Amino acid sequence: MTSPFDGKTVGTVAVAGPEDVEVALAAAERGAAVWRRTPAHERMAILLRAAELADQRAAEIARTISAESGKTITEATGEASRSGDLIRLAAFEGTQLYGETLPLDANRGTGQDKVGFTLRQPCGVVVAITPFNYPSLLVLHKLAPALAAGNAVVLKPATSTPLTALALAECFVDAGLPEGVLSVLVGSGGALGDALVTDPRVRKISFTGSTTTGEHIARVAGVKKLSLELGASCPVVVLPDADVELAASAVALGGYVNAGQVCISVQRVITHPDVTADFLDALVPKVQAIRTGDPSSAETTMGSLITTAEAERVERAIAQAGADGARVLTGGERDGAVVSPAVVADVAPDSPFSQQELFGPAVAVSSAADWESAIAQANGTAYGLGAGIFTSDVAGAVRAIREIDAGSVHINWTPLWRADLMPYGGLKGSGYGKEGPRAAVSEMTEVKTIVLHGRPW
Repeated sequence: MTSPFDGKTVGTVAVAGPEDVEVALAAAERGAAVWRRTPAHERMAILLRAAELADQRAAEIARTISAESGKTITEATGEASRSGDLIRLAAFEGTQLYGETLPLDANRGTGQDKVGFTLRQPCGVVVAITPFNYPSLLVLHKLAPALAAGNAVVLKPATSTPLTALALAECFVDAGLPEGVLSVLVGSGGALGDALVTDPRVRKISFTGSTTTGEHIARVAGVKKLSLELGASCPVVVLPDADVELAASAVALGGYVNAGQVCISVQRVITHPDVTADFLDALVPKVQAIRTGDPSSAETTMGSLITTAEAERVERAIAQAGADGARVLTGGERDGAVVSPAVVADVAPDSPFSQQELFGPAVAVSSAADWESAIAQANGTAYGLGAGIFTSDVAGAVRAIREIDAGSVHINWTPLWRADLMPYGGLKGSGYGKEGPRAAVSEMTEVKTIVLHGRPW
């Protein structure tokens, strides 16, 4: 493994092949049989020990995140520091698998002598496939709830960031997780993906990644439970009554954290013409103040993209937006895998720069003359993961909550905000299913209906 910033070797890892998929799935099938019979309080105790280890190893994990992903050490430290608490949240939710009683006596003439209730149980074998951009959090948002609920997991992390996933897996193994309950396979999706997702022993797939890959999984997986967190082009609407300075400050964060490589990164800002100029005047200097450079330096506030090829793609997209008539007000230059943060104004809402997920450090600014056209623009892509709106009008905020089609809607902030406990997932082409420990535990369990038959009265 090499650093995307300077190409230095940061670690080595064994690459799995098709034969390893069979070994991992066979082990998971055996492990699932043991783990589902392990009492919830014992599972919780193991996860709590894993959380303690994640806390103790947070600084080391942060250095790994930064080295293999190009994320700044400050951002990586923030990510790693959330690991223990995320595991604790999931551990608790795994002990809360409540069912409900069924009012069978409401069924005319047949239910008076019967008692019914529902019972939740683990799915069995879960395949978790994670991307590079949050190599700790996105692994744990799948791994911890699956284990807490009593499932065995085969984890396939991104090929560019496997070292973080392996370090986290070690926390669970060192905490006492039984053999076979967790396997990590490192390799390309092309080599391993279909073998994992099509196998009939797998009951649940949790995937975060591109819409194209998510659609492929949905086509080939067969009869399985799926959670798919896919692409996005997240909008932020700035209304005439907004606090423009607040909006600019929030976008200067929300568009450029992790070099824009975040599903809920701000990609589109839709401003009313009355405030467009003031918004851009406030935003541009804030973006120009972002310091790019060595991710391991505490002085750096934006690191590299994950590869030079990705940086070249983003550079081309910004240049093409300018060629199509938009104005590149700042940024867009590339140095290796680093692209300077860009603000692009006068972007046509139907242009590729607005419609296609950029996954890079640039924000497109468009205008909308009235409420209806602003909401139409916000909803005017294939995606629906997150959105934000800046307004001082409560009625306008309520209307936005109702009418914007996104999995999360933020009032007076950007969509780049997430509490690990909250439900998280998209609408439309951004996928289906929810993460967040409580939601994920629900997705990673199945419901039985139990009927106890007595004798007729």
